[in-house]
Amino acid sequence: METKLLQRLFDTIAPGSAFVALHPLEGDFSNSTQLVTGKAPDATLFQIVTRRYAVFGDYDRGEKARREFKTLQLLKRHGLPVPDPLYIDETGTILGSPDIVTGYVPGKLVMAQPYPAQWAEKLAKTLAQIHRVPINDSDTSFLLDGNSEVLWFLKSPEQMPPYISNHPKGRVLWQAALDYVPALIKVKPSLVHIDYWSGNVLWNNDSISAVVDWEEASQGDAGIDVAYCRMDMILCGLREAADTFLATYESEMGQPVANLGFWELTAAVRPMFSPDGWISEPPAIERFAEFVDNAIQRTRS
Repeated sequence: METKLLQRLFDTIAPGSAFVALHPLEGDFSNSTQLVTGKAPDATLFQIVTRRYAVFGDYDRGEKARREFKTLQLLKRHGLPVPDPLYIDETGTILGSPDIVTGYVPGKLVMAQPYPAQWAEKLAKTLAQIHRVPINDSDTSFLLDGNSEVLWFLKSPEQMPPYISNHPKGRVLWQAALDYVPALIKVKPSLVHIDYWSGNVLWNNDSISAVVDWEEASQGDAGIDVAYCRMDMILCGLREAADTFLATYESEMGQPVANLGFWELTAAVRPMFSPDGWISEPPAIERFAEFVDNAIQRTRS
């Protein structure tokens, strides 16, 4: 990113401040998320984060910016651990592409867990807090339809996508998902992250400091997030942690997760679409197959 663009940003959000340094942030898997250091007029250093959205299909990047920014505002109002939303540029006037600017939250990704049970419990409790955020009495038109977002592979029930049919578990997953659709239990929509996994959670001193990457924020069945996070743990070989995560979440919410097996099947479609580095090598191949088999069993029990 050019220095003059960043200086233009400072001139807009912090007049009199000067650009000092730019560093990419850990966990930048798809979009351009960077830590920017500035110097205030009194010579005090401060840090902000710029988040610019990558081009992906025909998605409206300005809409992504609005959705993430408004979701951060909503979550902040309810005391959730997320970055402070500071500025939104829906058209890319300042930095050349649609972006948001947030406060910097100290923290790091914790992918190798020294204490998996405690780690899983904290992830579950934070997710339960997110799902308890009231969304029915506020303007939530900016949120996606979460159920539709994760059921995109069933939009044409008569035609199985090649990336599913070509996978060894694809056909049985497809049929199990189709068979379960009429039995879906209708639940009250919750605020859903859609991509809640260890790569989108920052930790500081053994506590969760921020949940990030809210560009797909939705309202839908809370089981979507539970299933996806459990799949991540199981693919990492943390089956007991995944079970602890589920038990803790259900305890926090006071009820079992409805439709869990079905949402685990929908979660499993994502790595089928892009298997390289995810489920393309042992032992992830075997773990994934077991995850799918168990999800199918849930839908039939």
